[in-house]
Amino acid sequence: MNITQLALLTIGVFALLAIGYMLLSGPNASKASQRRLEQLRYRHSQSTDAKVESQFKKAIAARRPKMHRVAGSTSRVEALANRLDRTGKGWTLSQYAYASIGLGIGAAILLYLRSGSVGLALAIGVFVGAGLPHFIVSRAIKKRTAQFNAKFPDAIELLVRGLRSGLPVTETLAVVAQEVPGPVGEEFKGVVERIKIGRTMEEALQQTADRLDIPEFNFFCITLAIQRETGGNLAETLSNLSDVLRKRAQMKLKIKAMSSESKASAYIVGALPFIVFGMILWINPSYIGGFFEDDRLIVTGLGGLVWMSIGAFIMAKMVNFEI
Repeated sequence: MNITQLALLTIGVFALLAIGYMLLSGPNASKASQRRLEQLRYRHSQSTDAKVESQFKKAIAARRPKMHRVAGSTSRVEALANRLDRTGKGWTLSQYAYASIGLGIGAAILLYLRSGSVGLALAIGVFVGAGLPHFIVSRAIKKRTAQFNAKFPDAIELLVRGLRSGLPVTETLAVVAQEVPGPVGEEFKGVVERIKIGRTMEEALQQTADRLDIPEFNFFCITLAIQRETGGNLAETLSNLSDVLRKRAQMKLKIKAMSSESKASAYIVGALPFIVFGMILWINPSYIGGFFEDDRLIVTGLGGLVWMSIGAFIMAKMVNFEI
């Protein structure tokens, strides 16, 4: 047994042990009992704050994206279709599949003609075919989400002005769909259309929240749900929500500005070894060809990739802040 086979066998054994531990560990009994006690405390408490918190938890539980739980087990195709729909580009599953296959085959052929290594060409082809389209879709979703969050507080302010002028909620939603440009108007237009064909407003908003998976829109749906349960001035509640969302956006921009230098350093440090390796491979393949032929160099290279991945993951966590 050579070094490569031994390394692969070791990785496989550790993977099987990790999978077995996750399957046999089961849920935490202490956490489950603590959760049941908290539910009983909220249910029988006479405190107003506790009741509001209980309604808030119920609203959050009712608005968790159900599609992702199903897609994560038996319907990953549906999850991929949902991701493509969130881009707003009109991409289909067949287009995504053709693009992935084409990129993978093209990258594999180019690398095989340059290096002559079949295994390396297949590995890089699979990586490019599976990773690059996923990265492009993620970037498109992130861009559309940023556009949605930029205009969403303005849409809520428009809702507030419509409610204060005496319009019903459904009419104000139609006004937002017509007046606000970009993704916000498109999504509210879909909500209004679903209401027109017989859906309730809660169901229409819930379907949009499940599809978008944007925290700001989930806050909006939860606010409407709590207001329906507890009553009160909806216009004032939405006005406060708009102010919170604007402050949240300002905090995100401030954190982005403060962490931009660290992110730039992390990108440079993480990308420099791969750039140098690729340039040397392109200029003089024979000089660095031992990494694709010698078992010891292959294991060393894989170990270096693992440690560099761990370092990049740690740096990404250090410069990434969630609000």
